[in-house]
Amino acid sequence: MAATPEILTSDEIKLVRASVEVVGPVAGEVTVYFYAILFARYPQVRELFPANMDVQRDRLLRGLLRIVDLVDDPDNLVSFCTRLGRDHRKFGALRDHYPAVGACLLDALARYAGPAWSPETADAWTRAYTAAADVMAQAAESDAQLRPAVWPAEIIRHVPLGHGIAEITVRPQDPYAYTAGQYVSMETPWHPRAWRYYSPSHAPRPDSTLSFHVRAVDGGQVSTALVHRARIGDFVRLGPPQGDMVLDPRGTRDLVCVAGGTGLAPIRALVEQAARNGFQRNVNVFIGARTGEELYGLDDMLRSAQRHHWLTVRAAVSHQRIPGREGMLPDVLREFGPWYQHEAFLSGPVPMVTAATRILLDHGVPRARIHHDPLEGVPALEPSSTPVRPDERRQEL
Repeated sequence: MAATPEILTSDEIKLVRASVEVVGPVAGEVTVYFYAILFARYPQVRELFPANMDVQRDRLLRGLLRIVDLVDDPDNLVSFCTRLGRDHRKFGALRDHYPAVGACLLDALARYAGPAWSPETADAWTRAYTAAADVMAQAAESDAQLRPAVWPAEIIRHVPLGHGIAEITVRPQDPYAYTAGQYVSMETPWHPRAWRYYSPSHAPRPDSTLSFHVRAVDGGQVSTALVHRARIGDFVRLGPPQGDMVLDPRGTRDLVCVAGGTGLAPIRALVEQAARNGFQRNVNVFIGARTGEELYGLDDMLRSAQRHHWLTVRAAVSHQRIPGREGMLPDVLREFGPWYQHEAFLSGPVPMVTAATRILLDHGVPRARIHHDPLEGVPALEPSSTPVRPDERRQEL
């Protein structure tokens, strides 16, 4: 396939990145101003956003930073914007909305960039934004020919697992296709347009039901409602599946998987999928928590290890003395290495994933073989720039 043409020249890329460096220290003010003029000039777009904008405001900047990161990598920029456009459908975003957002964005940047903003900088930003918006709109329109924007789903099972975690099983009204290890955005009836991201804790089922492990995060409206307020018979809405932390059926390397907290959910799904595939490669799973009581799901994983000779499961706790299991999860990972010949899958809180990634890199694992979902990042009106797990750190970003 031919490479995607360059969107900006090297000089234009320098102008765009220079303006971002200038507005970085006042990013909060930029986003507040952007949304203020957007809603004032185009009040019809206000309904696309949640009532509480506290979570939303910094997501614009994360999306912009990701586009700026990729502005000299056209192929990956197109790939990123394509995923973004497909996910935007669940918000009700239309092609006509993009020019309004772009105009307000440039006005906000110009206001705070000061002398760093010039006609040449404005032209470069206009080209970059127009190209990204066009890819997003085309991707959304193509996706609309293939599948719904959202899937209404009934809660059919709600089981407390202790320590503020609940297993919630839903049945979508229409078939819902995803791959083990991916994550799903969810909207609840109690907080409209506030989407949060969770991973199914299993490989796809014939009946299309999905089970999620949700932890009630302090101050998290959506997660708290799902754990403590949701009941059987309530309906939620699901966005399209996302994420590339999936098994390559053609792979031949042994696997090392690291899970912290509810980040265990996608790891469980990957292990289940591996068993279905008739795996013959070795899989090492490390599970971490603060205390032994918080090691939810460990017993199920140990039973899986008894059934599958290729699966080894180890646990670690960081804030309690348990013989043989004490220590921070990344430190335990280091102890059982080396891992330079393995494929790695990481899922959990950002500090854990960051530390585990550093250890694996030190062990000689190439970055291309270390898989995790976007760190702090969530797609759509809430993208991110760096790759972790939807569940533990992303539930209430």
